[in-house]
Amino acid sequence: MIKKISLLVASVCLSTSVFANTQAKFDEYLKNLKQEAVDKGYTQQLVDEAFATAVFKEKVIKADKSQPEIVETLETYLPKRVPEWKIQQARKLYKEHQESLEKIAKEYGVQARFIVALWGLESNFGRIQGGYPVISALVTLAFDGRREALYKRQLWAALDILRDGHIGLDDFKGSWAGAMGQTQFMPTSFTSYAVDYNKDGRKDIWTTQEDAFASIANYLKSVGWNDDLTWGRQVKLPEGFDNSYILERGTKTHSEWLKEWSKSERSLQEWQALGLRRMDGTDLPQVNITAALVMPDDANGRMYLAYDNYKALMNWNRSYYFASSVGYLSDRIGYPKI
Repeated sequence: MIKKISLLVASVCLSTSVFANTQAKFDEYLKNLKQEAVDKGYTQQLVDEAFATAVFKEKVIKADKSQPEIVETLETYLPKRVPEWKIQQARKLYKEHQESLEKIAKEYGVQARFIVALWGLESNFGRIQGGYPVISALVTLAFDGRREALYKRQLWAALDILRDGHIGLDDFKGSWAGAMGQTQFMPTSFTSYAVDYNKDGRKDIWTTQEDAFASIANYLKSVGWNDDLTWGRQVKLPEGFDNSYILERGTKTHSEWLKEWSKSERSLQEWQALGLRRMDGTDLPQVNITAALVMPDDANGRMYLAYDNYKALMNWNRSYYFASSVGYLSDRIGYPKI
């Protein structure tokens, strides 16, 4: 018993020592970061106020290093990500906000059903935005060092948001990774795409739904959305299909992925000639558009002919599961027509 107590005491002492050492390093890092911010042109007052709240968040590091690696397929993912209650809620909220949504949709050239789908999947229609102080989360992730340059860019953008008065420091909260508001924009996405739609002087993606809707639409428009198109359709392949036509998986960057897209891309007439059909076995639409063949899982799973708007969704989040879930929810919002 005495030995066990001694080992426990030693373990506690070691943990305390490690924490104290980490805290000392963090304090020094924070001091240097504040000076770097001032050197970049931020006022001393802004830097002092913003960084006065910055503390080391061990939970942020744990969350970053311990993201769950759950074995999923699209067949198991979609029912959990887009359950029936979320579809019904999306349709209900679309109807509630139909006037503003369709006005924004027309102005930006992005169908309203896709705005609602992204709103629902990113923040559960604004209900789940994250409770981590953004500055503390970003400083902690930069201090961790594995992606320091990335998170410092996010940190400077976060200071821009505070400097420009879009939100107060006390309310400046988001996910453990720094994603914010009803749109779950990272700070650099905010500075690039957020919109002050109601013209009150603030791009308020946290509490103003019209700003959030317009910001989503502006993002999609800026990365090439075409409201003459939908996102894609699930298709059936013929027996003995040559899988080399499928968009290759495993690319590391978005630009590499786009190169693979161009290799797969063909007209619908060409896909029809290769034996692809709609899920009910009927012919593909006779329209003059191109599509790539996307395989979220493997050759035994779902197959999609993905149109150019799918590329915009993959720009938002480079995940076949995410893009497919946005498309699926948008279809369920749009049909039957509200």
